[in-house]
Amino acid sequence: MPLELTRGYPTLLIKRSAFERAGLTRNAFDERLGLTPDEFRVERGLIAIGPIVEDGAVEAILAELESLGLSYYDDFFDLSGNWPDWLALFAMEARTPSDG
Repeated sequence: MPLELTRGYPTLLIKRSAFERAGLTRNAFDERLGLTPDEFRVERGLIAIGPIVEDGAVEAILAELESLGLSYYDDFFDLSGNWPDWLALFAMEARTPSDG
């Protein structure tokens, strides 16, 4: 099922396989960002973290992910939350030809 993204604040999207490969944990994100259960969501192979309201947190996290060997765009992506209130955005993992 697609994950609804929050308008007004950034959301970080990470491939679940990349998250696990880098040895990341939900607990580390919870402690760092003070997340609620609804701010760390997993659906199939996609993890959505946010909305992230702390100033500068997104930039710091992106730099840390890259330092762990993950690639922006291929392994993770951030959406600014900068869209009009009349628009709802949803994200889900794209199906590959091998998914059938």
